Amino acid sequence: MPSDKNPFTALVSKMVVTKEGKRLGFVKDITFETRSGELINIVVKDPTPYTRNLNLEKTHSDELLIPYSAIIAIGDFVIVSEEDLI
Repeated sequence: MPSDKNPFTALVSKMVVTKEGKRLGFVKDITFETRSGELINIVVKDPTPYTRNLNLEKTHSDELLIPYSAIIAIGDFVIVSEEDLI
Protein backbone atom coordinates (compact mmCIF):
# COMPACT_ATOMS: atom_id res chain seq x y z
CA MET A 1 0.00 0.00 0.00
CA PRO A 2 1.72 3.24 -1.11
CA SER A 3 2.01 6.09 1.37
CA ASP A 4 1.04 9.68 0.51
CA LYS A 5 3.24 11.04 3.29
CA ASN A 6 6.37 13.08 2.60
CA PRO A 7 9.06 12.96 5.28
CA PHE A 8 10.57 16.25 6.38
CA THR A 9 13.85 15.44 4.66
CA ALA A 10 12.03 15.10 1.32
CA LEU A 11 10.94 18.75 1.54
CA VAL A 12 14.12 20.43 2.73
CA SER A 13 16.01 22.20 -0.07
CA LYS A 14 13.15 21.90 -2.59
CA MET A 15 12.60 25.02 -4.66
CA VAL A 16 9.44 26.97 -3.83
CA VAL A 17 7.64 28.41 -6.88
CA THR A 18 4.28 30.02 -7.53
CA LYS A 19 1.80 28.30 -9.81
CA GLU A 20 2.75 30.98 -12.36
CA GLY A 21 6.38 29.80 -12.19
CA LYS A 22 7.93 32.63 -10.15
CA ARG A 23 10.76 31.40 -7.95
CA LEU A 24 10.52 32.26 -4.27
CA GLY A 25 13.46 30.43 -2.69
CA PHE A 26 14.13 27.05 -1.09
CA VAL A 27 12.58 25.21 1.86
CA LYS A 28 14.80 25.58 4.91
CA ASP A 29 12.48 24.33 7.65
CA ILE A 30 8.85 23.76 8.59
CA THR A 31 7.00 25.15 11.61
CA PHE A 32 4.18 23.18 13.18
CA GLU A 33 1.87 23.08 16.18
CA THR A 34 3.44 20.63 18.63
CA ARG A 35 0.20 19.46 20.22
CA SER A 36 -1.73 18.68 17.05
CA GLY A 37 1.11 18.23 14.56
CA GLU A 38 -0.60 20.73 12.24
CA LEU A 39 1.84 22.26 9.75
CA ILE A 40 1.83 26.06 9.92
CA ASN A 41 4.58 27.56 7.74
CA ILE A 42 7.54 26.73 5.60
CA VAL A 43 10.67 28.75 6.27
CA VAL A 44 12.34 30.02 3.09
CA LYS A 45 16.09 30.23 2.60
CA ASP A 46 17.77 32.16 -0.20
CA PRO A 47 14.66 34.25 -0.98
CA THR A 48 14.58 35.90 -4.40
CA PRO A 49 14.18 39.68 -4.77
CA TYR A 50 10.57 39.01 -5.85
CA THR A 51 9.90 37.17 -2.58
CA ARG A 52 11.30 40.02 -0.51
CA ASN A 53 8.76 42.37 -2.15
CA LEU A 54 5.85 40.22 -0.96
CA ASN A 55 4.48 41.15 2.42
CA LEU A 56 5.31 37.80 4.07
CA GLU A 57 5.48 37.14 7.78
CA LYS A 58 9.02 36.85 9.17
CA THR A 59 10.64 34.96 12.02
CA HIS A 60 12.50 36.75 14.80
CA SER A 61 15.68 36.23 12.74
CA ASP A 62 14.11 37.80 9.58
CA GLU A 63 13.55 34.52 7.74
CA LEU A 64 10.50 34.59 5.48
CA LEU A 65 7.51 32.36 6.20
CA ILE A 66 5.06 30.96 3.67
CA PRO A 67 1.78 29.69 5.12
CA TYR A 68 1.41 25.97 4.66
CA SER A 69 -2.17 26.57 3.54
CA ALA A 70 -0.80 28.29 0.40
CA ILE A 71 0.82 25.06 -0.82
CA ILE A 72 -0.94 23.58 -3.84
CA ALA A 73 1.35 20.66 -4.62
CA ILE A 74 4.63 19.06 -3.63
CA GLY A 75 6.67 17.21 -6.22
CA ASP A 76 9.99 18.24 -7.73
CA PHE A 77 9.05 21.73 -6.49
CA VAL A 78 6.84 23.08 -3.73
CA ILE A 79 4.13 24.94 -5.63
CA VAL A 80 2.23 27.71 -3.84
CA SER A 81 -0.70 29.93 -4.72
CA GLU A 82 0.47 33.53 -4.86
CA GLU A 83 -3.09 34.70 -4.13
CA ASP A 84 -2.87 32.99 -0.74
CA LEU A 85 0.34 34.85 0.08
CA ILE A 86 -1.02 38.37 -0.37
